[in-house]
Amino acid sequence: MSESVSPSDYRSALSAPGAAAPVITSLLARLPIAMIGLALLLYVEQETGTFAAAGLVSASTLTGVAFGSVLQGRVMDRVGPTVPLLVMSGIFTVLVAAEIAAIEMGATVTVLTVLAFTVGLTEPMTGPASRALWTQLLPPGAVRDAAYSYEAISMEVFFILGPGLAGLLVAMPWPGTGVVAGSACMVVGSVGFACTPAARRHRPLPQERPTGSMLGALATPGMRTVAVAALGFGALLGMVEVAVPAAAEEAGKPALGGLMLSVLSISSVIVGILYGMRPWPRPMHLRLPALLLGFAALIALLALPGTLWGLGLALLLAGSLITPQSTAHSVALELAAPVGTATEAFGWVITAVTLGAAAGQSLSGHLVERSGPPLAFVVAGAIGALLALALWLRRATLLPSTIHSEATLATM
Repeated sequence: MSESVSPSDYRSALSAPGAAAPVITSLLARLPIAMIGLALLLYVEQETGTFAAAGLVSASTLTGVAFGSVLQGRVMDRVGPTVPLLVMSGIFTVLVAAEIAAIEMGATVTVLTVLAFTVGLTEPMTGPASRALWTQLLPPGAVRDAAYSYEAISMEVFFILGPGLAGLLVAMPWPGTGVVAGSACMVVGSVGFACTPAARRHRPLPQERPTGSMLGALATPGMRTVAVAALGFGALLGMVEVAVPAAAEEAGKPALGGLMLSVLSISSVIVGILYGMRPWPRPMHLRLPALLLGFAALIALLALPGTLWGLGLALLLAGSLITPQSTAHSVALELAAPVGTATEAFGWVITAVTLGAAAGQSLSGHLVERSGPPLAFVVAGAIGALLALALWLRRATLLPSTIHSEATLATM
């Protein structure tokens, strides 16, 4: 179980010796995390005139990110973050340039989609590397939990800023400005993080090196339970991200769709800080199903309001359980991830959320087209409840005694 954290714990974490440089550079690297895919979508739509092609390219980028986060994490767990981040930053820069050139030359959608996958695949995974670095900078306890909470909260802030920046930059004289600006920010931040003393010193100890299991971080049942929780969380978010703009368009105010989604993150950040001070339920094996079930119930309630004002208030309430879930997933990795797989384990969380969001967006789009946004909200709530039940049935995999037994067997 994780400890409660206080404001002083956040200060202690961020002011720990060696933490300042990684914190600043990782912020820069992660700022465009929710920006590049959307900026690419808007850029392709401007150049091709079709959202169908743009959506395919954007989805391909997300798929690449889903695979890349795990592959890069596995390498970082073996050699540390510096070399992988520097190599990926260089390859990523070349591939972004190739994607832009292909768009400008009017290449086929197939070419754009394949290049977009490689762009996502090579996005430098500074987020997982940053999260894993706290195990070196801080001892286990409330201060490290505060660092994990900070990671989740900062991601929420970037999910607010990223789409807004992408929408602003696509309106510039050249619509590819957002792709270039976001990519440059990610590369500069990733290279800066890779070159910090803390990142260069980060190497797995002999007893912390991962085992040879093909499953890697997913080798333990507890880690698979965390992945299911992240998948459900991503699926519900994906369904909301489609249904809310559809509700705004149905009300005759499509421009409010993105603004209304940002309401989710406002309450998420505020409640996330408060929740870290007194998390509930305390035991992690109960916390994951409880949080997902609560989130599912709040998403289902979005079907009730008949006005955009009412929907906005309901979104404010639903957003309150976003950061608590992100933080819980991050803290749960301390319990569930096999020894030596901290970076890859967080990569699996990113992959699960990304794949869940992609599936949720697809399903929500079909439901909205057939019956409108309320049905999408209700179905999202039902899916979340079913996955929460699955987490409840798997709760024993996150009991400390079970995890200890798994760790003992893994070392035999």
